[in-house]
Amino acid sequence: MVTWRPALPSDEAARVLLDQYFQARALGFPGGPEAYRRTDPVDGEFTPPAGVFLIVEGENLSGEPADVGCGGVRRIADGPHGARFEVKHLWVLPHARRFGYGRGLMDELTRRARELGAAELVLDTNESLAEAGALYRSLSFTPIEPYNDNPNATTWLGRLL
Repeated sequence: MVTWRPALPSDEAARVLLDQYFQARALGFPGGPEAYRRTDPVDGEFTPPAGVFLIVEGENLSGEPADVGCGGVRRIADGPHGARFEVKHLWVLPHARRFGYGRGLMDELTRRARELGAAELVLDTNESLAEAGALYRSLSFTPIEPYNDNPNATTWLGRLL
């Protein structure tokens, strides 16, 4: 069974997952790890009403309860449709993929963003993350104009809520 636990990005469980996320992103980044730019999340941006950060509680390889993913939404500057929230640091451990945790986490983050007043949900990604891009598109995210200057991003997507 999967559940979602709110956390601050600085909490120990979140730090462990975020370190794994950043390490995997750097190792798989086009141009190599030295080309990847790590930007750690700030607690205040993921604290309601500014946003929320969630830990995915699932199972480890032995079937025991374990933290298997994380992700958050944070309010950024309003867009053309009003209050705009950004998805950040969506991560599911490799052994826990293909069980729907990523989709479930996106659904839960979307629900929480709506509760916080979001009219639009946006994200940036890199075209090298084909599986992530496919997930976002399956959730009705479509290309939008770049809304930030993230050096790691090649693609910007958005969805009205």
